[in-house]
Amino acid sequence: MNLITTCLGAFPKPHYVPIQDWFQLDGGMSSSTATKEYESKLAKAGSDAEALFQKAAKEVIADQVTAGIQIPTDGEVRRENYIHYHCRHLDGFDFENLTHKILRDGACESDLPTIRGAIRPREEHFLVHDYLVAQAFTDRPLKVTLPGPLTIMDSTANEHYGNNKILARDLADTLNYEIRALAEAGCRHIQVDEPLFARNVDAALEYGVDALGRCFDGVPDTVTRIMHMCCGYPNHLDEPEYHKASRQSYFDLAGAINNAPIDQVSLEDAHRHNDLSLLELFDKKSVILGVIAVAKSQVETVETVSARLRDALNHIDRERLVVAPDCGLGLLGRELAIKKLTVMCEAANGI
Repeated sequence: MNLITTCLGAFPKPHYVPIQDWFQLDGGMSSSTATKEYESKLAKAGSDAEALFQKAAKEVIADQVTAGIQIPTDGEVRRENYIHYHCRHLDGFDFENLTHKILRDGACESDLPTIRGAIRPREEHFLVHDYLVAQAFTDRPLKVTLPGPLTIMDSTANEHYGNNKILARDLADTLNYEIRALAEAGCRHIQVDEPLFARNVDAALEYGVDALGRCFDGVPDTVTRIMHMCCGYPNHLDEPEYHKASRQSYFDLAGAINNAPIDQVSLEDAHRHNDLSLLELFDKKSVILGVIAVAKSQVETVETVSARLRDALNHIDRERLVVAPDCGLGLLGRELAIKKLTVMCEAANGI
């Protein structure tokens, strides 16, 4: 049995996509340009926007499948970033009057959408449309990703809620509303992205893990419930001094996540290797192990990736190991992303 391969979200956007994302802009996550200009760029594209998004989804899915990916994503081609796109579809967020804030444990600062009222879902589901359009382009099961409550909280400003636990709960409920609809529409791989767990272990343990479970409440067992937790990436390729979350965070969180109502946890390992005894702490979960660095231009070799996977299999059952990049591939550009994915899949197929 070959190891399963997947991607974790973002893929480099084709040039014709009518919006920009933070991977394409100088300053990356620190730049608020993608968020500020999203609506105007969408309006400029007008009636052509949907066709362009569909063309892009078809292209990036084909790139992943050609490289060997068994569970692709739509590349998040409709999103200016994986967080704010989701927030645009909720009541309570103000995208007109942004608030300047330091985020990511001091790693960057930006002008952010602001919570000015109670967070509520809107009646019409939006990710179901995105999923159905993208799934039609492949016979492989498509994964849909959503930002988790703690990550949304760190990536926006809060001027309404006086209690973070209540805010996390309300965000989780809106995510659950969308996740249940995705499950009903046939999506079998749903991932909640929570990189903030690694940056704020105390909050993750106090209320973040409970909020994560609430996201998947009532979701049928036919769905693979996934949580992604990277340690952060820089604004540019090959930026070695970027302030990442501590590797110890994974160990500190392992017990709580191992007991959470999810099926898979995604951990980065390529940019900065872990002590692989970490995998033994997730004996109730499958682990998606990042074996391709998403912020380094150097292309890994098949031999290097294969060796790391063999080492990992000394600590986890083969049927519980899934192979992926560390995180989204948006920084790499299409050519480099395809090269890295091809190496990754060749290594996974040879183990």
